[in-house]
Amino acid sequence: MLVNLKDILADAQKNHYGVGLFNTPDTDMLDAAISAAEEARSPIVLGTGEELMPYGDLQLLAPAFVSAAKRAKVPVVVHLDHAFTYERCVEALSLGFSSIMFDGSSLPVEENISRTREIVKMAHAIGATVEGEIGHVGQASTCDNATDDLYTAPEDAVSFVEATDVDALAVAVGTAHGDYKVKPKLDLERLKLIRAATDTPLVLHGGSGLADQDFRDAIRCGIAKVNIFTDMCTAAQNAMKENADKHYMQIRDARYQAVREVVLRKIMLFGSNGKY
Repeated sequence: MLVNLKDILADAQKNHYGVGLFNTPDTDMLDAAISAAEEARSPIVLGTGEELMPYGDLQLLAPAFVSAAKRAKVPVVVHLDHAFTYERCVEALSLGFSSIMFDGSSLPVEENISRTREIVKMAHAIGATVEGEIGHVGQASTCDNATDDLYTAPEDAVSFVEATDVDALAVAVGTAHGDYKVKPKLDLERLKLIRAATDTPLVLHGGSGLADQDFRDAIRCGIAKVNIFTDMCTAAQNAMKENADKHYMQIRDARYQAVREVVLRKIMLFGSNGKY
């Protein structure tokens, strides 16, 4: 069933588990993720991001996303991850996405707030939800996740939520997107302070590569949604290498199973299994 973030994150926050967002820029990954969620009886967020568009056109993918969500036996949010422009947000909503993330984290704070607020008004008018970001989740390739002056300040989180009315808030507490070059160190005390300061569900980006205990700690300290992509890609790539001498369809099946296993394992780790 097609739902939005409000439909699933309130319970996750109340009962201290995390819901996974799995970016699936093709239909094989999409199918694998839903299959895993149905087996685990878990709500799930499926997405693709603006930076992934060269590998999966939004106009082509959107009907598959929406149709698969409506047919699913579990709640599925169809979410645009890391949209950087108003126009891309409009496009996703017009194609039936139930949720979007506007990423204005690289903009001056006031501009981030004003743009996010405008997109929230538009999305809420049609029953969709919006995730925003304050602070800046960096890139593992440059190790800027270790630069704590980019981290989310609790007081900034409060003012951002109050000014924008976002439905979920991505926070920077030490993670980064991509493959980590050095082991990340989560600022859990900062995360606790943010959680205490706002009731808005919090989101952890840059989840791939964290240790299992890191996820448990982050969820315990207030994270309700966890984003995963790189781990899925790594598993799929390894499966294709291991089956490179086989028929294309056998390679495809190995890739599918590898992605499915990652999603299923993350669902169990985040504690969202059996929640539907």
